[in-house]
Amino acid sequence: MTATHAFWLAGREATGETTFDVTSPWDDRLVGRVSVPTDAQVEEAVAAAYAVRDEFAATPAHVRAAALDHVSRRLAERTEEIAQLISAENGKPIKWARGEVGRAVSVFRFAAEEARRFNGGEAQRLDTDLGGQGRLAVTRRFPKGVVLGIAPFNFPLNLCAHKIAPAIAAGVPIILKPAPATPLSGLVIGELLAESELPAGSWSILPVANDRMPALVQDERLPVISFTGSEKVGYAIMDSVPRKHCTLELGGNGAAVVLADYASDEDLDWAANRIATFSNYQGGQSCISVQRVIADASVYDRLLPRVVAAVEAQVTGDPSDAATDVGPLVSEDAAKRVETWVQEAVDAGATLLTGGKRDGASYAPTVLADVPADVTISCEEVFGPVLTLQKVDGEAAAFAAVNDSKYGLQAGVFTHDVQTAFRAHRALEVGGVVIGDVPSYRADQMPYGGAKQSGVGREGVRYAMDDYTYERVLVLTGLQL
Repeated sequence: MTATHAFWLAGREATGETTFDVTSPWDDRLVGRVSVPTDAQVEEAVAAAYAVRDEFAATPAHVRAAALDHVSRRLAERTEEIAQLISAENGKPIKWARGEVGRAVSVFRFAAEEARRFNGGEAQRLDTDLGGQGRLAVTRRFPKGVVLGIAPFNFPLNLCAHKIAPAIAAGVPIILKPAPATPLSGLVIGELLAESELPAGSWSILPVANDRMPALVQDERLPVISFTGSEKVGYAIMDSVPRKHCTLELGGNGAAVVLADYASDEDLDWAANRIATFSNYQGGQSCISVQRVIADASVYDRLLPRVVAAVEAQVTGDPSDAATDVGPLVSEDAAKRVETWVQEAVDAGATLLTGGKRDGASYAPTVLADVPADVTISCEEVFGPVLTLQKVDGEAAAFAAVNDSKYGLQAGVFTHDVQTAFRAHRALEVGGVVIGDVPSYRADQMPYGGAKQSGVGREGVRYAMDDYTYERVLVLTGLQL
């Protein structure tokens, strides 16, 4: 018998009237059975969060920081157990799952640190003009209101952490909805938060179905929405609630640019191995995985066979095997979609250099060249283990190729020239530029988000705390400054 996982309602364990099964995309085995909140229980969670918002905002920083530190420590203690759970429900290779737990440990630790220094206040003399004589402004940040956090399946622990930890650090109640395909990792965070002394109602983790989300999105008691997921769903949410504050971390089709000065054998080996690894890690199911390689003509012919060889060296198979680099996609339907897009490109004239084969939910690491600009895989986010190679003449053409996309999340530029690095930073229409590496690098404390259709707002603990709060000024009068 498989135990039923409870959800977390206003800080306590609860069960509903129905359940759903979570199965492994690798072998379809039952990983867990999850209880589903009733409509009445969802209403109870929202009402509790709304009622506790003032109390939670006034909770001493040391209480919030202690809770966050506790979760960080407990995640570290349970690393292997949680990594196995991530791998089972998501299909993520165990080595990447262990890395994800480590990142979540850091996210909660960063949040504890930020909780201790957040909202200290900034004093500003106003007597710079005659009318402000004797006046001092003190600016502090206060919660905008209860946050509705909506997390995706691809990082089922760490992206839940990126919603919950900043909210707790800022004293903002949060209701988190984990992805239906991968709710178990998010529910673990509830187990650890329940061991803390946070006010009842300040957090809930509710594994509700996607079709029940419109009512929550529209609820006026939830004025802040933090969504990570697809462009289509994210902008539909924003369009449906134009007066709410929405942070959207959406898709990308990350480009790795290899410029002419990155030309030694050592350089090209490094670039090829990084490109191969990070076009395929998480099965390519990362918003900043390498999807496009844009190489200067002077290095293209030497880079291409290196990339193909490095991709072919990726170990595919059972995600529970420590040697596996690339596991299955989240579902067979996801793999079929990738298969269709690759076939469309090949039919339109693209050259298939390696891969291009599907086995159930698994799709072989794939490299394409000579891809027409108008096929789907050139225009959309593939979210699978596929990369394309493009030859360009010079830096300007390379940067133009990066920008020739509706997305703008992150880009990587392989160059040794610091002036080129600053030109890239200025020219590329993305939220982050990584020099000497792929676009797939993310430090969890840095500002993370995109431009164009890749979303609005920024994650990263301190930046999310700013997003969840607003500045309120206090003017003191009659002071001898």
